[in-house]
Amino acid sequence: MAEVPCLPVVPWNFQSLFYVNAMVNYFDFFGIAPAPRIDQAELKRKFYANSRTFHPDFHTLADAASQEEALEKSTLNNQAYKTLMNPDQRLKHLLDINGVLGAEGTNQVPQDFLMEIMEVNEALMELEFDDDPAVKTKVNALIDQLENDLEQEVEGLVNHYDQATVSPEELSRLKDYYLKKRYLLRLRGKI
Repeated sequence: MAEVPCLPVVPWNFQSLFYVNAMVNYFDFFGIAPAPRIDQAELKRKFYANSRTFHPDFHTLADAASQEEALEKSTLNNQAYKTLMNPDQRLKHLLDINGVLGAEGTNQVPQDFLMEIMEVNEALMELEFDDDPAVKTKVNALIDQLENDLEQEVEGLVNHYDQATVSPEELSRLKDYYLKKRYLLRLRGKI
């Protein structure tokens, strides 16, 4: 298969995209450095450039195989963009491509964190018996504080992340952050 330009400046070969466990690396797809925080304006520019290149409407006169390939690339472009624009999905993808996250349901929140949120769980149990607005406010405030603390714990790592030099310990910290954040999101959903 001949090389197909993904962007006017960055040529790439669709078949040689970096795969991990049959997963496309969306960062590689867009030619951006893997990181928890990215330049969203750059991502948007590359998404629109890919959209113009791969949109099936621009391949209506091509043979069936080329039309199918354009449709697949267009679908991949949309999915990759959707994932990388969402900070939580982006972090999950980053952890997935690094092989840090296990299968869904096999990852566990650290025990020390479960001890930290005992007060939140107790307040949620109170809400089951008495839908008190003051308790809801208290639970929201507790979760807000826990989320802020989590953000501060990984702020330096997130801001200075470098895929080439990231250590297993740093990836483990990001994994714990991701799992804790998801846990807090589930708790907030119970309010």
